[in-house]
Amino acid sequence: MNLPADLKYTASHEWVRREADGSLTVGITDYAQDALGDIVFVELPQPGRVLEAGKECAVVESVKAASDIYAPVAGTVTAANAELADAPEQINTDAFAAWLFKLQPADAGALDGLLDAEAYRQSVGG
Repeated sequence: MNLPADLKYTASHEWVRREADGSLTVGITDYAQDALGDIVFVELPQPGRVLEAGKECAVVESVKAASDIYAPVAGTVTAANAELADAPEQINTDAFAAWLFKLQPADAGALDGLLDAEAYRQSVGG
């Protein structure tokens, strides 16, 4: 299981990367995409939408099931990965390159409450 050490993770299988400007990039983990199987559709939050930490904000559908994506922290969506609308299978190819959305966190310290790579690995039994 690929788990980049520079990312933070949630128990609900999202990864989060802090960018140089303080914004956050969010996607689903390799573990999640593997469990879902071939991803065929994504529904992403619109820029400007205010997200509440831990609440549903997007959907990823595979040939097996639909799965909700949860906001890792509170904040405002600044971008959605429009490329995924036409090519959602990019998530299966590289879950860490195929980001879902970017957000400006409401609290700069919010990432401190998320899991590091080792804690996430242990949470999924890896």
